[in-house]
Amino acid sequence: MLIVFDLDGTLIDSARDLEIATNQTRARFGMPPLDANLIHSYVGNGAAVLVKRAMGPEADESLISEALLFFVKYYRTHALAHTRLYPGVQGVIDGLADQGHTLAVLTNKPAKISTDILAGLGVGPRFARVYGGDSFEQKKPDPVGIHTLIKETTGRAEDTWMVGDSAVDVRTARNAGVKACGVAWGFQPESFEKYPPDVLIHDPAELPRVISQAGQ
Repeated sequence: MLIVFDLDGTLIDSARDLEIATNQTRARFGMPPLDANLIHSYVGNGAAVLVKRAMGPEADESLISEALLFFVKYYRTHALAHTRLYPGVQGVIDGLADQGHTLAVLTNKPAKISTDILAGLGVGPRFARVYGGDSFEQKKPDPVGIHTLIKETTGRAEDTWMVGDSAVDVRTARNAGVKACGVAWGFQPESFEKYPPDVLIHDPAELPRVISQAGQ
């Protein structure tokens, strides 16, 4: 089975570091901080979208470009200050990999930062591929990432799961013709109301059972 994970809000709790980086970016340009929950609602479509939303509708393209450069540089340096794997994720990843499943990450976060975070948290070697928002011409919910992973791992769409915390991940799964597993502990579980996954789990420990039953 090929199991493709989203990163932020699914494998890692990066909320605090994203909040800090976003508000540091706003402070750099003389703007007051944003509420943490508002910043969380901006996560999931990549750094460029996050920064554009955080800078507000009055910001012109030049300012947004400058702010994005600052954000990426700051976040790259501080990405592991507070970020941790969600409780229970380490054991689930190890167990699934040891059972012979192929694990991958498909995120809209830049690939290099994503790879560095996973390595820093000690789980990098468990993933066959880590693709980010800059790995392809299109980001999620475009299916190119999943299609590429299926092709590279000699998998099949019917033996593939996309696991994520938002509607973006469900839409990606639907567009790729694979099954979607939603996680209720992430940044945007409320988005599942409009785009419900095939399965919704509330604890990482539930995932192996979902995968096992799917393979029967």
